[in-house]
Amino acid sequence: MDVEEIRKVGVVGAGLMGHGIAQEFALAGYDVALHDISEELLIQAQANMRRNLGIMVDAEMVSRQSADSVPDAVRFSVNLSEVVRDADYIVEAITEDLPLKQRVFAEMDKLCPEHTIMASNSSTFMPSSVASATTRPDKVLVTHYFNPPHFVPLVEVVRHSGTSDSTFDTAMSLLERIGKRPVGVRKEVPGFIGNRLQFALLRECLSLVEQGVATPQDIDAVVKNSFGRRLAVAGPFEVFDAAGWDTIFAILTELAPDLDASDTASEVAAENVRQGRLGLKSGAGFYDWTPETAQRLRERIAHALIEIEKWSQ
Repeated sequence: MDVEEIRKVGVVGAGLMGHGIAQEFALAGYDVALHDISEELLIQAQANMRRNLGIMVDAEMVSRQSADSVPDAVRFSVNLSEVVRDADYIVEAITEDLPLKQRVFAEMDKLCPEHTIMASNSSTFMPSSVASATTRPDKVLVTHYFNPPHFVPLVEVVRHSGTSDSTFDTAMSLLERIGKRPVGVRKEVPGFIGNRLQFALLRECLSLVEQGVATPQDIDAVVKNSFGRRLAVAGPFEVFDAAGWDTIFAILTELAPDLDASDTASEVAAENVRQGRLGLKSGAGFYDWTPETAQRLRERIAHALIEIEKWSQ
């Protein structure tokens, strides 16, 4: 399928990522339908869209007219068939549960037209693992967005060995057309590029907490006030090219043997999950959160991402 032929987009899953993905396609002029399993979740998704778009209007990213039209233009439905049966392109954005994703892909495969491309927004599962549940593996791939998807421009486009060149090229072109900055991942691996990097950092952060080297607050302060600032404007290879690889190699030789290399999830993180300390959603994680402080964090991140986008263009 050619990108010019894509008119209708279905998004399955209206939560943290799905509502923002649907919002972007609708802003770009596509006929968008959004599915979730309850009316309450869809009502919340529409409210989230309005909130997002209000921030974007204030930042002069979209016009008030466009912002007002988008939530009403998206079709919301608890009926999966209504969302996918005439879609040209589908993005699955449900919870990160592989058996559930496979069941949803198998169901969508039965319901949608033969030409439909099906993309998963999985954060870690390889595209072959969901393609295997369908009769069209050549039209299945991963398009991994980053949160919040309406403010972060990158999408990792991950093909498996059976994904056709046409499917891959169409997905890349479609994402570029709606203003994203897609990067093609050359080989499927769990976590792709971005999450392998993020979770390598997280593993070391949690190890430092477990060893009593630093508190979570100390670690956040170090990242926010040092190399985290550089990473908003230059990638690791650019940064270390600037530093000089003779110096970097000397540091790496000394430090590499002492870095955390555990192959199991951190006990500190596991204990938080057991205690229900899940972050903003539960009111506590490594920090305690009120509704007000949680909203301030969301707004701080959103406004910073908007400013970065303005001066990085």
